[in-house]
Amino acid sequence: MFPNLSRELRVKPFIKWVGGKRWLVANRDFNFPTFTGRYVEPFLGGGAVFFHLQPKQSILADLNPKLIETYQAIRDDWRRCESELYRLQKLHSKEFYYEERSRVRRTPHTRAAQFLYLNRTCWNGLYRENLKGQFNVPIGTKDRVIFEDESFEKISEALGSVEIYCKDFEDTISMAVAGDLVFADPPYTTAHNLNGFVKYNQNIFSWADQIRLKESLMEAVNRGVKVVMTNADHESIHNLYDGLGVYASLNRASVVAGNSNYRSVTSEAVYVFG
Repeated sequence: MFPNLSRELRVKPFIKWVGGKRWLVANRDFNFPTFTGRYVEPFLGGGAVFFHLQPKQSILADLNPKLIETYQAIRDDWRRCESELYRLQKLHSKEFYYEERSRVRRTPHTRAAQFLYLNRTCWNGLYRENLKGQFNVPIGTKDRVIFEDESFEKISEALGSVEIYCKDFEDTISMAVAGDLVFADPPYTTAHNLNGFVKYNQNIFSWADQIRLKESLMEAVNRGVKVVMTNADHESIHNLYDGLGVYASLNRASVVAGNSNYRSVTSEAVYVFG
């Protein structure tokens, strides 16, 4: 059914990312459309959909240079990355976490290991920087850095033939041609779906960016590209894409709140075009 997809054993995402789509690939109410070309993802994040589909030919991109460097380092030099991660696991403590958070690593594999170490031990896997571009998320409650069921070798193999870029989403989507599938998962929050959506999200992904994304996706569809987009399930988004594509509202559990007692079920919009 999917001639462009690998039949090898699926690989779990190795980066935890707020807004990740593990819930989507596990949702039985939604199936990705078939496609014969490349898989193109302009907002990579944790890459849950890529690792679920494992297409043979892919273009993956994100605007976060540290995130992209980590993917590239795991692809190109997974053994040194893993070795450094084991070292960080042995040294992990509250004091060491804050020391490591302030360090500047000099090589791609040590920067990648540092990124993963902080991602796995910080609060809720959140990525946030201060005005100086320094990661400033406090330590979380989890202290596992290496997981027994994880294979960086398989992750590297899955990324082996993938083109990975640090670039704007519009540039990435423009690379898609007829037969390709674009999966677009722009940054957004569902916390304010019913209260101040545009104002709250302006700091995450501006409304001008939402309009630019729509224009880029529609241009891709006109070129013969299939598109799947997730977005906030909000009236503003509904109006922006009114009459375009096939829309579905899918429920998922909210996992952003620090206290599980405050987590709830929320909905997200999924659109299919082409």
